[in-house]
Amino acid sequence: MTRRDLLAKILIGKYEGTIYPEGDGFTGAISLGFLPNGKRKRLKRKGKTKTEVRDKLVEAVKNLEAGIDSPANYTVRDAVEDWLSKGLKGRDEGTVTTNRILAEKHVIPLIGAAKLKDLRADDVDEWLDGLKDKLATRSLQGVHSILKRSIRQAQARDKVMRNVAELVTTPKGRTGRPSKALTPEQATAVLKHAKSSPLNAYVVLSLMTGVRTEEARALQWDHVVAWAGDDTGWRPVTEVGFDHQRFAVYVWRSVRAHGDTKTRESRRTLELPKEVTEALKRHHTRQAAQRLKAGALWQDHGLVFCTRTGTPLAAGNVRRAFRAITRKAGIGEDWTPRELRHSFVSIMSYSGVPIETIADLVGHAGTAVTEKIYRHQLKPVITQGAETMNTVFGRSKSA
Repeated sequence: MTRRDLLAKILIGKYEGTIYPEGDGFTGAISLGFLPNGKRKRLKRKGKTKTEVRDKLVEAVKNLEAGIDSPANYTVRDAVEDWLSKGLKGRDEGTVTTNRILAEKHVIPLIGAAKLKDLRADDVDEWLDGLKDKLATRSLQGVHSILKRSIRQAQARDKVMRNVAELVTTPKGRTGRPSKALTPEQATAVLKHAKSSPLNAYVVLSLMTGVRTEEARALQWDHVVAWAGDDTGWRPVTEVGFDHQRFAVYVWRSVRAHGDTKTRESRRTLELPKEVTEALKRHHTRQAAQRLKAGALWQDHGLVFCTRTGTPLAAGNVRRAFRAITRKAGIGEDWTPRELRHSFVSIMSYSGVPIETIADLVGHAGTAVTEKIYRHQLKPVITQGAETMNTVFGRSKSA
């Protein structure tokens, strides 16, 4: 029997093709017309049996007619890698790094081998359920988001028809460590032991103004300003120095992409407490000495907080230096720099500052955001009514 005798002609929709033996199985090919160079354009699929090959060709034709052009071996890993390389353009380096770490640790190794066209909602459910005891809810939402956005990009490029990851609800993960705030006594101890640290001005500024860590790391000397009088107004200390009575900072930048603050409402000007001003003045003097010592190695970025050669501070270095301070202060090392901001909100709230003012100080668009994020740090004012009534009527009854 010749090879021609083993050829099986098929018709799938409007397409003609053949199935023939090849290697240990069969190959099916249908004609899609001709390319501009005159060569025949063919779509091929392989399988162990003729039936398997035909089924694959039927599916391929359906995808073709639906506008889907996905290679048969295009996997979830391929989709995720494509998204990491093309879908994060313009995002800041930290965001890209975080997404890549999550993808390479929790997405690609666990579900990446699956062919994207064969992925089902049950597969995504099973994958997420396997992670819920390992990741906090926020991280779980992050890895789920990576998969959804990767498939969404594949959809936009006609590689898959629907996004099954969108059909699945992210389960709750394990309980993460809640953010906390320093008590006044702890804050005093931290300020005391920070005086000998290169991070002193950073800690004082963050605790006493509530700026975000990414805002503090991006702060420039041109945005530290002094009130030079009614005629000239606020002027940078780089021009007028520190021999003035009032100082402020323009919180207009962050280490995010393009140097923008988290939101437009985050852009604000904050007058500085005297202790912050004094800390910045000492820090400016020390930095000038460091600059002279570094000589030609100094890279001038105009940053308030930088390395010994003027380059931007890495978040990890700030965390380590801050934990060294909290350890010396006797409150342990289980603290992060962002909790200085939580402490600021707590101190403001317990000092009777209205929540509307606190929201403005920390750069929130409204009080709802402040209440949601810092609900544990805000004074429970809802109890004041009962406390006042108990005091008034309790006193009257006693009288």
